[in-house]
Amino acid sequence: MWEEIDLLKLREIISSVFILLGIAFMLIASIGLLRFPDFYCRMSAITKGSTLGLGLIVSGMGIYFNQPDMALKVTLIISFTFVTAPVAAHVMARTAVRNKVPFWYKTNLTEFKEYLRKKHQEDKEAKKEEPAPKA
Repeated sequence: MWEEIDLLKLREIISSVFILLGIAFMLIASIGLLRFPDFYCRMSAITKGSTLGLGLIVSGMGIYFNQPDMALKVTLIISFTFVTAPVAAHVMARTAVRNKVPFWYKTNLTEFKEYLRKKHQEDKEAKKEEPAPKA
């Protein structure tokens, strides 16, 4: 039975499935970028979808080429992307909040407003404790 299985064809099928799944995730992320109502939802969709899509596409390429140096490159690309994409999204969202980019009107901001109020109060207290600059 195992003699009849063509391993090259099996590897091509598996890599094609991974690549097609990655393309599907990126397509869904692109649709989310166009359809979601505000910056924050769009950014979340594009970050998650493109990160997972890129991971699947690169994994498919690694499976197809099936070489040790390719596996190392695939692992490094996926690791770097999975670490940097959420950090970049967080920095962009924080910058958007500080620049007062509006949220969608249906967004529940009760916990967020409480956090902002506490943060604002902490900033005021920190400024009171700082000594005045000497002239």
